[in-house]
Amino acid sequence: PPTVILIILVYFYCLYFNHLKLSPETTAVLCVLVQVALGVPCRLLQYSVYSTTAVLCVLCVLVQVALGVPCRLLQYSVYSVYLYRLRSAYPHAGGSANGGFVWSPAVGLEELHQGLGVSVKVTVISEHFREPLTFTCDGSSTVDLLIYQTLCYAQDDLDHMDVDEYLLKAELPLHVERLVQSVKALCSSLAAVETPDVTDALSQLPACPCRLQPKVLKVRERQRDRQAERQTGRQTDRETERQRDRQSYEGFFLSCSLTHGGAELCAPQHTSKQSVSKYLFHLVVWDQRVVFPVQINQLPRESQLTVTLYASSLPPPGGAEEKSRQRRSIEALGWVTMPLFNFRHILTCGRKLLGLWPSAPGRTGNARTSSPNFNQPDSVILQVRREVSLRRISGVLKSSCAPVQSRGPDRRLLWEKRAFCQAESAALPLVLASAPCWEWACLPDIYALLKQWACLGHLDALGLLHASFPDQELRRTAVQWMDSISDPELLDFLPQLVQALKYECYLDSSLVRFLLRRAIGDVRIAHYLFWLLKDNLQDSQFSARYQHLLAALLCCVGRGLREEVDRQCWLVSILASVAHKVRDASPSSRQCVLREGLEEMTQFFLVNSSCRLPLNPALLSCSFFNSNAVPLKLSFQNLDSLGDNINVIFKSGDDLRQDMLTLQVIRIMNKIWIQEGLDMRMVIFKCFSTGRGRGMVEMIPQADTLRKIQVEHGVTGSFKDRPLADWLQKHNPTDEQYDKAVENFIFSCAGCCVATYILGICDRHNDNIMLKTSGHMFHIDFGKFLGHAQMFGNIKRDRAPFVFTSDMAYVINGGDKPSSRFHDFVDLCCEAYNMIRKHTHLFLNLLGLMLSCGIPELSDLEDLKYVHDALRPHESEADATMYFTRLIESSLGSVATKLNFFIHNLAQMKFASTEDRPTLTFAPRVHTAKSDGLIRNLYICRHIRAASAGKGYTFVVKVEREGQQEALLVQRTFEEFHELHSKLRLIFPSAKLPSFPSRLVIGRSRGEAMADRRKDELNGYVWHLIHAAPEVSDLVYTFFHPLPRDERPGPTAVKPAELSWSPALGKELGEVKLSISYKNDKLFIMVMHIRGLVSDGTDPDPYVKLYLLPDPQKTSKRKTKAARRTCNPTYNEMLVYERIPRGDLDQRVIHLRVLGDGAFWENTLLGETFIPLKRLVPGQHWVDWHQLGAAGSDSAH
Repeated sequence: PPTVILIILVYFYCLYFNHLKLSPETTAVLCVLVQVALGVPCRLLQYSVYSTTAVLCVLCVLVQVALGVPCRLLQYSVYSVYLYRLRSAYPHAGGSANGGFVWSPAVGLEELHQGLGVSVKVTVISEHFREPLTFTCDGSSTVDLLIYQTLCYAQDDLDHMDVDEYLLKAELPLHVERLVQSVKALCSSLAAVETPDVTDALSQLPACPCRLQPKVLKVRERQRDRQAERQTGRQTDRETERQRDRQSYEGFFLSCSLTHGGAELCAPQHTSKQSVSKYLFHLVVWDQRVVFPVQINQLPRESQLTVTLYASSLPPPGGAEEKSRQRRSIEALGWVTMPLFNFRHILTCGRKLLGLWPSAPGRTGNARTSSPNFNQPDSVILQVRREVSLRRISGVLKSSCAPVQSRGPDRRLLWEKRAFCQAESAALPLVLASAPCWEWACLPDIYALLKQWACLGHLDALGLLHASFPDQELRRTAVQWMDSISDPELLDFLPQLVQALKYECYLDSSLVRFLLRRAIGDVRIAHYLFWLLKDNLQDSQFSARYQHLLAALLCCVGRGLREEVDRQCWLVSILASVAHKVRDASPSSRQCVLREGLEEMTQFFLVNSSCRLPLNPALLSCSFFNSNAVPLKLSFQNLDSLGDNINVIFKSGDDLRQDMLTLQVIRIMNKIWIQEGLDMRMVIFKCFSTGRGRGMVEMIPQADTLRKIQVEHGVTGSFKDRPLADWLQKHNPTDEQYDKAVENFIFSCAGCCVATYILGICDRHNDNIMLKTSGHMFHIDFGKFLGHAQMFGNIKRDRAPFVFTSDMAYVINGGDKPSSRFHDFVDLCCEAYNMIRKHTHLFLNLLGLMLSCGIPELSDLEDLKYVHDALRPHESEADATMYFTRLIESSLGSVATKLNFFIHNLAQMKFASTEDRPTLTFAPRVHTAKSDGLIRNLYICRHIRAASAGKGYTFVVKVEREGQQEALLVQRTFEEFHELHSKLRLIFPSAKLPSFPSRLVIGRSRGEAMADRRKDELNGYVWHLIHAAPEVSDLVYTFFHPLPRDERPGPTAVKPAELSWSPALGKELGEVKLSISYKNDKLFIMVMHIRGLVSDGTDPDPYVKLYLLPDPQKTSKRKTKAARRTCNPTYNEMLVYERIPRGDLDQRVIHLRVLGDGAFWENTLLGETFIPLKRLVPGQHWVDWHQLGAAGSDSAH
C-alpha cells in the first residue's frame, strides 16, 4: 500500500538524519511536517511536539498512525523513547557525565580543593608491614586522621601514642629586631622604598623595642593607596640635608589632575594634609582614595595623570602673634606624569613606584616627560595604586531588590562593568536586566555573558524566570540549571514555577517540559501541581494556558491518579456546598443544615471507600466554628492505623492564597535554619487553596489562642504577666516538663519574631497567635502582610515591629526580671535573622515571581522593597545584630500591643458562644463526677504556710468520694477558691450559690489569725457547695481533682515561673559575654550580655567601660549605654579600636569594667576583668563569657 511505501522511505530518511545528528529542534520540525502531510489530528500533533526528543520519534509516530494505534499507546511509546535517550545520556561508564565517587575528570577544581564528595585511596608502604597498607578516605581528611588510621593497623594500644611525633617539624628561632634591621637594609639598597606589603608583613611580627616607639604608634597609619617617601642616603651629609629639608616644611598634600595635550580634563583633586611619620624610613601616609568625576570610556587615549607634591613652609622663629600674622606659603616640591593607557591601549592598573621630578621655579611650557625620575638619588618616591572602583557596583547589587528595579544610571553601570560582577554569581539577573536592549544585534553579547557566567545554583536561577526575561535561550538555560533540584526542594518552590508559566511565550517551553517530566517521576509533585494548576484556572487571562497544561498533566499521569483527583474534586465540591449552606443559614438552624450535609458526605463514602484530600486523610466527623466565615472543622482518619487523626478546617469565603504563600516562605526559613544547625522548633502546618474563596488548613492539636489563655485571668488578662507561665505550668506540672516547655517557647518565639518581622505580618491580635501545651508558639491567619497594617480609622493598629509582650518575656526570664535565658533569646533572634539575611536574593525571587498571582497586598515593587529593607543586606552581621536587638527592646516596651489585645478581648465578648464553659487556670483538663466519683464530703482540716513568701497560707482540703476507702488531701490557696467562685457565678445565679468570704481585709491579710478565720469560712462555703446547691458543677470536681503538687510532701511547691535567678556558684560578680574580632587593623569588640551581677538589694543601672592596655594616656576609653534596673543586661553594642597593628595583638589587654550608673556622677564598680588578646585569631570571631571579679582580685586578672 502507498502508506507502507511512504513509511519505508521515511525510515531511510530517518537513518540519514540520524547519521547527520540533527538537533532535537530540527527533528521536531521534521516530525510536525510529516504529521501535517499525513493529516494527523491536532491532538496527536500536540503530543508529538511535547515529547519529540529523538529522530526515532518520527518513525514511531508514522508507524503508529498508519496502524491506527490508540492515543494512549502512542503517548507511552513516545515517552519510552524519551526515557531511552535520557538514560543513554548518562552512561554508567562515562566519567565526564557520571563522576560518581571516584577520582575522575568530572571532579572540578573547587571540589578537589574542598574535598566535597571526593574519595582518595591511600597506600602506605613501611618496613613494619608485610604488604602495603591500602585504605580509602574522604578528600577533606586531615593528616592527623590518616596517621591515626595507619597507627590502628600498626599499634595495638593507642592510648599513649602522640600523633605529633609522626609529623615533620621545622622550628626556626625568630629574632624580630634582627629581622626588622635586615628588612631595612634591603629596602635601603632598593632606593629606600617601603611598600605597603612590607609594612603589613612587619606589622604581623611580635612586638619589639625597635617598633614600639610612642612617636610611631601615635602618627603611624595603615598605607593603602598612596604614599610619598623621602629617600634616605647612607652618607651622613645626605641624611643631614634630608633632616634639614623635612624640618623646613609641614602639611604635605598631593594635587592630582588629568590632562590631554596640556589641557586639564577636569578639576584637580587634592588629598588632605599630612605630616611626616617614621617607621623604617620617613614617610608621608595619606591613606586616601582620589576619584575623578570622569567616565573611563570618555577619556582620550593619550590622557595623562599628573601628580604634584605640595607642602606648607614652616614659619620663622618668633612669638605666637608674629607667627599668626605671617601667611604661610605653599610650595611645589615635585611632580610626575604618567600615561593612563599603555601602548596596547589598555588602562594601566595596580601599584606603581614613581620618582618625582623637582619643581623648577619660573619654568614654563607644556613639555613634560612621562617617565618617572629614578636618575637622581635623592628624588622623592611616590607610590600609587590605580584601580577601577567597585564600591558603587557592590552598592548597586545590594540596593536592588528586583531585576526590574535598577535605575537608569545604575543599569548603565552594571552593564558596563558586567565583567567585574561575575564574582557575585547571584547578580546575573540584575546584570541581564541592565542590558541596554534585547535586539538581534545585542544578543551575541548577552549570550556570551551567559556562557561565561559560572553555573548558577537552582535557587539563584529562579531570578531568571521573571517576566522581564522572555528570551527563550535565557529561560532554557535557567531551567537547565534548575534540573539539579531535588524533589522535596521542588515541592517548596512549585507555586513560583507555576506562576512563571505565565511569562512563557509559547505553550511548549523548557519550563513546561521540566514540570511535566518531574511530575511523572514523583506522585507528590503531580498531586501538588494538579491543585496549583486547578487553582489558577480562575485567572481569566491565562485560564486557557492552564487548561492545556492541566490536560497535559492528566494525560501524562496514570489512570489511578486521574481517578483519585476526580474523587478529591467531588468531595471538595461537597464540602464547599455544605460550608456555603451552613454559612448562609441562621444560627439556630445551622446544626440541622450541617447534619444534612453530613448525610451527603456519608453517601459519598458509601460509593468511594476511601479518598485522599490535598492534606491526605479520610473523613471521620464534622463540626463547625463560630466565626464570620463559618469554617467547617473536619477530622480525617489516617489510613495508617498507627497514625493519629488529622484535624482540618475547610474554609469557604476566604482567599487562602496569601496564607499559603506566607506559610511557604516560613517553611523555607525553617529549612534554612535547620540546614545551618539551628532548630527553632517552628510549628509548620499545611494550608491548601482548592479554588478561589475556599481551601483547607491543617489544625494543630493541643493548642489554644493567646486570647483564650489570657481571658482566664479576666478581660484585662492581656495586661498581666503571669497568664502564659501559669497556663504552661498547668499543662506541664513537673519541673522537667515545664523546663522543656519553656525551652520550646524560647526557640519558637524567637523564630516567630524573626519571620513575622521580615514578612511584615500585621493584624496581630491575641486570637491569631497560638500556644501549644508543649510550649511551641505559632501564628495563624495571615490576612495582612508586607507592612499592610490593619487600620482603626486613621490609626495603625500594629505599631510594634513584631509581637513580643511582657507575658512572653515573663516565661523566658522565669519571672519579672531579666535573666540569662533572655540573653539566649536575644542571641537566637539575631542569629536566625542573620541566617535569613544571607538568602536575601532567594526570598526576593520567591515573592517577585508571585507579583502576578493576584494577591492584592503583593502587586508591585514597593511590596518587595519592604522585605528588602527589612533584611538590610547592605549591613554587616554586627550592625544587623545591634539593629534587631533594638527591635526587641522596642517591641517589649510597646504598650500598643497589649492595648490592641485588650480591645480585641472586648470586641470578642459579644461574639462569645454560650456553649463555652469556663475553666480553671490551674487545672489542665476538666473532670466530672462520672470520671472521678461522687464527692460525699469536703472538709478543710488545716492551713500551712506556702513556700513563697508572697503566697501567704495554703489550705489542706480532705476530699471523700464514694467508692474510695481513703480520703484524698489537696492543697488550694484562697485566691484559687476565689477563682472557683467567680467561674461558678458565670454559670449559676448568685442566689443559688453560697456566700463567699470577703477578699478585702484591713490590716495584715496574710497572718495566721486571718488564715484560721478564713478556714472556718471556707468550710461553710464548701459544705453548702456540696450539700445545699441544687446541682454540682463540673468545675467543683475539677477544682478538687488531685494535682501533681498535691502528691508532693511538705508545703506547696514553688512554680518554676516564680524562681529567682541568681548567679551560679563560683561567679560571685557575674560574667560578661563579648564577641571580639580583628580585621584590617581594626579591633571590634561587641559587648553582648552580662549575667549574675551582684547588687546591694536594688537592681543597678549597669554600663560597660573598656580600656585597651597599655594606655598610659587613657585615650582608649570606650563605653556602652546604661541598662536600667537589671542584673542581667543585654547591650549588643559595638566598640571599635582603629590602627592596631596585627603584631601588637599579643601585647594588648582589654580592661573591662562594669559600673553602676548612680546619681550625682557617683558610679559604683560592679566588677572588672582583664582579657589578653593572645587567643584572638585575626579574621575569626572570638565569642566567650568572661568572669568578673572585684578590683584587684585574682579572678579579675
